[in-house]
Amino acid sequence: MIAPLVLALRQIGDRAFLGSLLKGLGSALLVFVGLVAIAAWGAEALAGGSGWLAGAAAALGGLLALGLGIWLFVPVMLAVVGLFLDPVAEAVERRFYPGLPPARGTGLAAQVRFNLWFSLRLVVLSLAALPFAFAVPPVGTALLWMVSAYGLGHGLFEGVAQRRMSVEEARASRRQREARVLGIGAILAAIALIPGVNLLVPVLGTAAMTHVLHRNGAVISNGNRT
Repeated sequence: MIAPLVLALRQIGDRAFLGSLLKGLGSALLVFVGLVAIAAWGAEALAGGSGWLAGAAAALGGLLALGLGIWLFVPVMLAVVGLFLDPVAEAVERRFYPGLPPARGTGLAAQVRFNLWFSLRLVVLSLAALPFAFAVPPVGTALLWMVSAYGLGHGLFEGVAQRRMSVEEARASRRQREARVLGIGAILAAIALIPGVNLLVPVLGTAAMTHVLHRNGAVISNGNRT
């Protein structure tokens, strides 16, 4: 279970990793800034649009949106950053699995639909755990970690697998490796709770899941074995 993460860490300085990380971070930052701005504008409008009360409401709305964005870090990351992770998987395959045929799996449109739908489900689960964070913080944190482990494990593995197979085949392949996928997802979810370090999770997780997919000879859609 640890080996794929160790291999991913060994390659963390790869130029493809850094490029995907910067693109993903830029996109995620735009999303978070947009959410904060919309929340601040909405709170200011509700408070009357001018004066100190409106300013205070705008600041509070922005802070609440920022806090909610941090709580929803994993689903937002999977929805946005997932679009920039193909070069990471390609770099891992080029270095460790050079004999693979070209990746011809699910089309980009299907991958985008999967990312958005999966992320929406995670948003619902994360919001369901939010009341526990206020009532019993340790329980809320544990629930968020469990949701994140599920999301990072399933989302990143199936995203990697879809580069070489259909959505249905990727799901079946993930089920064959369920314990390893969730185990790595749990480690990534723990890392995702650490501010700053959590920014490495998308790239590190994609590389690790690429190893999980290929180390056991996954069957790809054209009938070859990796």
